[in-house]
Amino acid sequence: MRRILAVLSASLLVLTGCGLGTSGGFVPTGSLNGSLRSVRSLDGLSIGIGSKNFQEQLILGKIAAILMQSAGAEVKDLTNMPGSDTSRQAMLQGQIQMSWEYTGTAWISYLGHDTGIPDKQKQYDAVRKEDEEKYGLIWLKPAPMNNSYGFAVTRKNSEKLHLTKLSQLDSLPVKERTFCVESEFANRNDGFEPMLKHYGVPLGTGVLRDNIRTLDTGAVYAATSKGDCLFGEIFTTDGRIKSLDLVVLQDDKKYFPAYNVAPVISKKVLDKYPQLRDLFEPVSDKLTDQVLIELNAQVDVDGREPADVAMDWLVKEGFINRD
Repeated sequence: MRRILAVLSASLLVLTGCGLGTSGGFVPTGSLNGSLRSVRSLDGLSIGIGSKNFQEQLILGKIAAILMQSAGAEVKDLTNMPGSDTSRQAMLQGQIQMSWEYTGTAWISYLGHDTGIPDKQKQYDAVRKEDEEKYGLIWLKPAPMNNSYGFAVTRKNSEKLHLTKLSQLDSLPVKERTFCVESEFANRNDGFEPMLKHYGVPLGTGVLRDNIRTLDTGAVYAATSKGDCLFGEIFTTDGRIKSLDLVVLQDDKKYFPAYNVAPVISKKVLDKYPQLRDLFEPVSDKLTDQVLIELNAQVDVDGREPADVAMDWLVKEGFINRD
């Protein structure tokens, strides 16, 4: 907890002393379409929209900016902030008034709880209540997507061994229980070793220490794809899942915390522009794990710009017409 507070303090100095230093870039504009056509105009709203600096957050930030700008708002694009703590401090200080946030991140990193809540609805309800009471931040309806930790296998191994869920770990011979994990997850109190215990294959007996490889995040995906290990630790909406044709195993005993994403908006803004709920809810409903895997892959693998990916998706889903 002391480390989190220290980082937050450092982020505060960066924000107040040097500005946000983001590089939001171009935001396309269209006109609201389909189910959003009846949403009341946001004329008069001037709003800062932020995001963290990884591909999924950039795409989500651009989606928000396109939606609001197309609805008549004056948008200040402050996406691409350097890290979660910077984004959070910008929100608390009112330098931005909207961002997409993950329930588990807010619960553990921002609100200071030791562990997350695996049940998605309970985690959302807890975060929504506490963040409004303490900070006047309103969590709108969350998306179905859940960017949590997970484990994946190649499609070939999934079909060969009939692997679809993590509870099948204990049905494999011990020698076949090989893992590639990143160092942070390997050492977390709520990470790899407790996960193995939760699924009945404790480290040392159920999983041999020699059967574990600790790698950088990107290397985990490549090593799993090449067959260096059977199980690879992944983030469940990462675009490399699609490009490498990996199969994410179901967390059927609900070990991993929920990390559903939701639009978070300042209460002052939402009180004045309640139609923001109507603007975001239909869009959030469409953001499944599979959709984010596809959109993330377009940026990570294909090299497309997040703003273009966001605009194309909004047009494809019928939310926006190009001007």
